Amino acid sequence: MSLQNDIADFIQQAASRIPEDIRLVMGNATKTLIESGIADLGPKVGDKAPGFSLPNARGETVDIADKLKDGPVVVSFYRGGWCPYCNLELRALQQKLPEVEDLGASLVAVSPETPDHSLSTTEKNELQFEVLSDVGNVVARDFNLVFEVAEELRPIYDKFGIDIPGHNGDDTFEIPMLATYVIDTDGTVLHAFVDADYTKRMEPGALVCIYSAAAFPLSKYGTERHDRRCEQGRPRLLRRARHVRDPALAAGHLRLRRRYLHRRHRPGRGDRAGAGQG
Repeated sequence: MSLQNDIADFIQQAASRIPEDIRLVMGNATKTLIESGIADLGPKVGDKAPGFSLPNARGETVDIADKLKDGPVVVSFYRGGWCPYCNLELRALQQKLPEVEDLGASLVAVSPETPDHSLSTTEKNELQFEVLSDVGNVVARDFNLVFEVAEELRPIYDKFGIDIPGHNGDDTFEIPMLATYVIDTDGTVLHAFVDADYTKRMEPGALVCIYSAAAFPLSKYGTERHDRRCEQGRPRLLRRARHVRDPALAAGHLRLRRRYLHRRHRPGRGDRAGAGQG
């Protein structure tokens, strides 16, 4: 079952528990956020992603630049462990983690929650990737993702037992829009998914497809091994692209395929990369 199917099931279950007037307020708040155009302000494909260093759930500092030395990185911004949709996404990402790591890539999740709450989220969802604390939304602001929870939603969240300032360790109601960025080793954004509707999430399976293009560059594998891995990866990339419903996402897959084909045929590149491969 896909992540979106899991979310659809949760929405159906929640509809029977949440009064219609509250669902209407929540829906209107989401509509207002969408109409604000905030989802269009962040980094685009081809842009350089902002660099950052953040503490993980154990209080250790994780520098994105260090992780990029080992391969592409997916950065998933989520609202907090209090958000059931975010927990569904985090668990779905965990399920795809072995495939992502097999491609030489890595995954980090970022929220404005304190390290203690990030640790709770990590343990609750049995996550084996880095969960980072962006207290004050400093990094999310660099990605132009931050917004303030609407005034009319705050008493509703309070009724639900959701204390956003308490989770975030400050006195604001600022949270990031959900967003997923795939970042190449040179810091370039390979793919960007941002949605002001918190019920819309990028399918983790699509990440594997994007990683397939990013994880076997010529410079890493040499001419012969690169050719073999590209031949194995390209058909899957095309098949996935044809079946992705989002036209922008499908187009992104094909752009990535063309990009790596271009790198493969760049004059003189193959001789340099193949040297020393034995």
